[in-house]
Amino acid sequence: MNSDQLSQPVVAGPPSQQQFPCKQCGATLHFAPGTSSLKCPYCGTLNEITQSLSPVAEQDFQSFLRQRAAEAEHQEQLTIHCDKCGAETTLKPNVTADRCPFCGSAVVAQQISKRRIKPQALLPFHITKDQAATSFRNWISSRWFAPNELKRRAQTAQISGVYIPAWTYDSDTHSDYVGERGDDYWDTESYTVTINGRSERRTRSVRKTRWRMVSGSVDNSFDDVLVLASNSLPRKYADALEPWDLANLTPYQDEFLSGFVAESYQVDLPQGFESAKQLMEPTVRQTVCSNIGGDHQRISALHTQYFNITFKHLLLPVWISAYLYAGQTYRFLVNARTGEVQGERPYSWIKITLAVLAGLIVIAIILLLISQNR
Repeated sequence: MNSDQLSQPVVAGPPSQQQFPCKQCGATLHFAPGTSSLKCPYCGTLNEITQSLSPVAEQDFQSFLRQRAAEAEHQEQLTIHCDKCGAETTLKPNVTADRCPFCGSAVVAQQISKRRIKPQALLPFHITKDQAATSFRNWISSRWFAPNELKRRAQTAQISGVYIPAWTYDSDTHSDYVGERGDDYWDTESYTVTINGRSERRTRSVRKTRWRMVSGSVDNSFDDVLVLASNSLPRKYADALEPWDLANLTPYQDEFLSGFVAESYQVDLPQGFESAKQLMEPTVRQTVCSNIGGDHQRISALHTQYFNITFKHLLLPVWISAYLYAGQTYRFLVNARTGEVQGERPYSWIKITLAVLAGLIVIAIILLLISQNR
C-alpha cells in the first residue's frame, strides 16, 4: 500500500469527539498542564488520568508500508481545514467555529472525515497557558523596534495550545564512499628579497598537501531522528523549539488532548523518512571523513543504504499566538515542555529611523568635539 492510500479519505460519518465529564459537576474536563490530571474549569476538581504503563513501541517501517498499513491502528478525525495557511486541526468538543491557531483566520468545521495513522505517544503540556502568555508579553516588550500598537495588543493576545504531529525514525546505515585523503607535509623553497638595494636569496618552510584516492565503507546507527510532520508553522522557528525531551514520551491517551487542538500530519510517513535521511547525512559524512583520516578529506561519491528502520508517530505540545498586523500574519511559539520561545514580529520603521538619526547625531557630536579639541 502506498503513502497516498495511508491517508486517503474514507466513507464514514464524522466521529464525535470524546469528552470527559467531571465526577463532581459533570462539566467537560480539560487536561491541566504540569500535572497528570484533568481539571474541571468550573468547580476545580482534579480527575487523575489512569496512565498506560505499556512502553512506547517502535514500529517496523518497511513491514508497515508493505503489509500492515491496512490493518494498523488508525483513527478517523473530524477536521477543519484553514484555506489561508493550509493547517488541518481538530476542534474542541461542541465547537463548530473558531480561529485557526496557526494564522488567526476564522474557520468553520467541515464534515470531513480522514483516516489517519493514530499517534502512539505524546509529550503532555507542562508549561501553563498563563506562563506562555507571560512569556509572550515579555518577549514583545524586549523587542526594541516592535511597534507600540503590537505591544498593546500583547496584553490581550489569544494563546492556543496545539499538539504538533511528528515522526521519529531509528535506522542503521551502511555507506560506501570514494574520495581523496590529503596529508600535509613541509617543503623548503627559496625566494629572493631586496635589502638596501641588494638581492638576497633566502629559504622558508612551506606547508603543502599530498592527495591520494581512497575508498571504503562506514556504518552508523541512528536513534529517534525527529521530523516535524507539520507545514503550518515557519520551519525556522519550529525547528528552533528543539530539543524535545523524547525520553519522557507518554503512551497516547485521548485525555491529554482534552482542552487542546491537535493538528493532523501534512508530511506522511515515507516523506518524513526522506527528511530524516537529510538529517542523518551530516553525521554520515562526518563518519566518512573520520574513516578517510589524514589532514583533509574530499568525498566525491557516497551511497548510503538504510536497514532496520523503525518509527513512532507522536504529538508535541506548543503554545501558539497567531496575530495579524498590517495585513500580515505573525506567530509566537512556546515549547510547552521547556519554555523555549521563538517568534516572528513586525518592525517599526519609525523607531528604526529615529534610532538611526539619533546615532548619526551622536557621531556628529563626537566628531565636533574631536575637531574642537584639535
